[in-house]
Amino acid sequence: MTEVINLRNDLRAIERTVAALVERGRAVGFDENLLRLNLRVGLTEALANAMLYGNNRDPRKRVRVEAQIERERITIRVTDEGRGFDPDQVDDPTTPANVHKIGGRGIFLIRKLMDRVEFNERGNSILMVLDSRSGGVRERASGM
Repeated sequence: MTEVINLRNDLRAIERTVAALVERGRAVGFDENLLRLNLRVGLTEALANAMLYGNNRDPRKRVRVEAQIERERITIRVTDEGRGFDPDQVDDPTTPANVHKIGGRGIFLIRKLMDRVEFNERGNSILMVLDSRSGGVRERASGM
């Protein structure tokens, strides 16, 4: 079953939303290490990006979170009300030319921590999938 959460564009809503979804993951027996690092960091980054950049901090706008939490897989979609962006145009923050730039680190982290990351065509919605059976996620997270 998919749970839908509609958030006001308020950064204070991030912590309690992430904590609630991590707790739901615990309740179904999802891998604790993946919940504490991968889900917590990835979801926090996605929500912050939606509020700060997608909705441009506009308190009148909302962020929609759709979460499907199962023992083997967590699927979360975060959608803002902004115009969107092209994720392929975000600079790689690990290259020498970009290492001192602020932008791009959140998306980089999300891509490293999640098993699958997809953006919609408009670029205002991110789909993140975390699979508890994937050794790759643990290796990526510990190898950072």
